[in-house]
Amino acid sequence: MKYIPLLFVLIHFTVFASGPLNEDSLYLAANYTKAEYQIPMRDGVKLYTIVYTPKDTATVYPILFFRTPYSIAPYGPVVDFSTGKGIPAAFLREGYILAYQDVRGRFMSEGTFQHMTPFIENKKTKNDIDESSDTYDTIDWLVKNLRHHNRRVGMLGISYPGFYTSYAAINAHPALKCVSPQAPIGDWFFDDIHHRGAFFMAANFEFLGVMDQPRHGLIKDWVHPYDWKTTDGYNFFQRLEPLQNAKTRYFGDSIAFWNEVIAHPNYDEFWQARNILPHLKNIKPAVLLIGGWYDAEDLYGTFKTYRSIEQNNPGIHNSMVIGPWIHGGWARTDGSFLGNVSFGRGTSQFCMDSIEIPFFNFYLKDKGLLNLPEATMFMTGRNEWKTFGIWPPNNVESKKLYFHAKGQLSFDRPQPGEPPFDEYISDPSKPVPYTEDIAFGMTKEYMTDDQRFASRRPDVMVYETDILDEEMVFAGPSQAHLKVSTSESDADWVVKLIDVYPGDAPDNPTTRSGKKMSEYQQMVRSEVIRGRFRMSYEQPVPFIPGKVDEVNLELQDVLHCFKKGHRIMVQVQNTWFPLVDLNPQKYVKNIYETQADDFVKATHRIYHQPSQASFIEIGILK
Repeated sequence: MKYIPLLFVLIHFTVFASGPLNEDSLYLAANYTKAEYQIPMRDGVKLYTIVYTPKDTATVYPILFFRTPYSIAPYGPVVDFSTGKGIPAAFLREGYILAYQDVRGRFMSEGTFQHMTPFIENKKTKNDIDESSDTYDTIDWLVKNLRHHNRRVGMLGISYPGFYTSYAAINAHPALKCVSPQAPIGDWFFDDIHHRGAFFMAANFEFLGVMDQPRHGLIKDWVHPYDWKTTDGYNFFQRLEPLQNAKTRYFGDSIAFWNEVIAHPNYDEFWQARNILPHLKNIKPAVLLIGGWYDAEDLYGTFKTYRSIEQNNPGIHNSMVIGPWIHGGWARTDGSFLGNVSFGRGTSQFCMDSIEIPFFNFYLKDKGLLNLPEATMFMTGRNEWKTFGIWPPNNVESKKLYFHAKGQLSFDRPQPGEPPFDEYISDPSKPVPYTEDIAFGMTKEYMTDDQRFASRRPDVMVYETDILDEEMVFAGPSQAHLKVSTSESDADWVVKLIDVYPGDAPDNPTTRSGKKMSEYQQMVRSEVIRGRFRMSYEQPVPFIPGKVDEVNLELQDVLHCFKKGHRIMVQVQNTWFPLVDLNPQKYVKNIYETQADDFVKATHRIYHQPSQASFIEIGILK
């Protein structure tokens, strides 16, 4: 094999360590050689890449490749595996060449960074570059210039690196044999930055404030983030609203993508170009999707990526694993609990030992037998793993849970004579909090939080079944169909599916001090839609005051067992603060240019009568 050209070798040495190291770093230092390269892309831009090669050269190894916008530090001679967990530590001892790359325009890589780089379908010149071409060019360089490899490459990554992993599979280099997009971003109008057009403020105010600090030349360290001088996000964002104050008080013109968000409130060409899902075609590598039921950022991206690949690439290996995890929780926690909710045992090690490592070893080393099911899913509520030959499962019965008067919820359609609607007032000056915790950003635990703090508010409508006399398993996609009206011209709609525990529910080892599980209202699934987008995300439409309108909201997939003795609850509200920025409830063309006097109270109605029924459509596992 051709020797590495010295032109591109920045550092090539025997690894040494600096300072106290963990066990993985010591193993890396003892068994790998570190080298750093500037790898040229087809347009001449060089991307900074670190490669760890096993010192034992008696055999050949596959290459495990990881691309990130979040830094591949440490740079230079220092080895510290604890600071860069993009490739799980378990692979250190499996025998792989480990390659890490700063994507274009980030940290030590040249070029200009783009968020969610648009895909170029027909590349005609060397300047037609995107993440697919950058990955192709890098892999081509690695297989031509590294030594002691078997010409097979695999890729993996969580969240943004998951997006780059999905991207790499499109028109992939022939050496790329398998990919594992994990919690991959799919479309920023529906996950991460927005959820169905509603801006996820608490998470992205912090994210963009750090991520988009301007870079002046190549850098090795993160720019210092803003100091918000508080831990109370609810009060901070109340004082901040309207949202345009973020620019005048904090960001100015320095956070470029924040300005793009504000300039593009609708699903226009700017956002559509950054939707990778339609481009997941011509995929040859085997695919393993990994995600978590409690991923507040990219659950949409995980399931939509799986479905897009499944529909557009018949015949390839495309499997999925969903566990009881937060965003990236399978790699960062043991997966035994979240907040007050226990899952009975650790779940993350099972994913690594029984699924992830066997997947890569099979496709990159011809090691072992691979008999992965199409879908390996953790059933919450019952706390057990289930496997399916197809997802969504084909052994489900579609049913409708109807809203009724007096807060009732049942599978029976409303009958004539019932009060036709529930009416309440939503006041943006006193928004419904998304959590009872005091936190600045988005908490990891909110997706299993006890919802009693919300259900006791007059601006949250609550619908609940009778006590279940037998267990019921919800499986697959779920969708809310609301018939509503408002006294004003705009509103957000938040729908939460909740498991209500019985009065004698025992506490568990993970319960916070003083928190009882008796009658706990565990959030199972939740989503929000900006009401102006109920008909079209491209062309928003105001509500006509007093007119009954339909709002449909995809609640995403679920696999949850509501046990005998529990109840099923649905909550509906119009603010979810500060997780989601405030809707003024008065229609303005660009909601991000709202003025203080645009915020108004509104009287909302939710209808539940035979001709105007509101319901949740779900699948019941047979």
